[in-house]
Amino acid sequence: MDAASHFAPSYAQARQMFLAAADAAGLDVESHPHPMLGRDGEALAMDVVREGARDAKSLLIVSSACHGIEGFCGSGVQHALLGDPDWHRLLRKSGVAALYVHALNPYGFSWWRRTTHENVDLNRNFHDFSQPLPANPAYDEIATLLVPPTWPPSAEVNAALQRYVATHGLQALQQAVTSGQHAHPQGLFYGGHNPTWSQVTLRHVLQDHATRCERLAWIDLHTGLGPSGVGERIFACRDDAAALARARAWWGSGVTSIYDGSSASARLTGMMWMSVYEECPQAEYTGIAMEYGTVPIPEVVEALRADQWLENHPEADEAQARAIKQRMREAFYTDTEAWKQAVLAQAFDAARQAVAGLG
Repeated sequence: MDAASHFAPSYAQARQMFLAAADAAGLDVESHPHPMLGRDGEALAMDVVREGARDAKSLLIVSSACHGIEGFCGSGVQHALLGDPDWHRLLRKSGVAALYVHALNPYGFSWWRRTTHENVDLNRNFHDFSQPLPANPAYDEIATLLVPPTWPPSAEVNAALQRYVATHGLQALQQAVTSGQHAHPQGLFYGGHNPTWSQVTLRHVLQDHATRCERLAWIDLHTGLGPSGVGERIFACRDDAAALARARAWWGSGVTSIYDGSSASARLTGMMWMSVYEECPQAEYTGIAMEYGTVPIPEVVEALRADQWLENHPEADEAQARAIKQRMREAFYTDTEAWKQAVLAQAFDAARQAVAGLG
């Protein structure tokens, strides 16, 4: 497989390739326009393609760009699936329908940000906002250190963060930073105080396409955590022993979980896939997040800190802004043939296993 041919250098080209691949496969596209424009002035949208009967008993969702810039990877996987005749034959033979959701967060994809246009982490945004939101006092303690007033950070800021790690440990830092917070709208991993456009739109997609199936699987594609090119399969359901057993039966005993500490991910709040239980209660649900490693975690965190500082300081020098954006891209997308080959091989394997499980 010529892996590089499936990956695009920009959101605009990725979307064009996705639409063309759907057309070549004889599939219709349902587009949900985003209210903002992209970095090149292009239209943004959450594009949805369904393959298979509307009343299929089993449905597999494959989604990209929950975290914007991570869409470079996920879009490549979706394009490769749409262009693969063997994959289409497998779906027809199994009777499983597939739903490709391209660019859950098209704004972040286009602008090389992990967040939505509301500066919200979409995978921390799925809450009942009529109820009190989770507190994160550990994040509160280090908020001004994580996104300091100047970039690069001062020696004092670096020393204070090092003291925090020395006192609490790296794992505690990861939990504090990444689990989600609702008190610092110009900070990292902000979960928001209202449903984002992406959340509302995704719920409409689920209502339209996933309320008639009996069995529902979801592979949500991510990058930025773990060893380079390795796709960790992270259990993406509520804390349910039967669902975890099912996921490990389908995708292997190596499926990790944030609930038992086996995942490289911290335990999170406001996770996107919780929407399935609300919108599709009729379905037996089994899901994973495919999390592909890129660069070491400290480099990813530094890229995120710099990018948030830049978002907060639009007056920044143009050369510095370009360097920060390039660092973000490299933190979430490894532009090599070997990495792309590894991504596609593991994604195809997981997709076929999902079809077998659903069937």
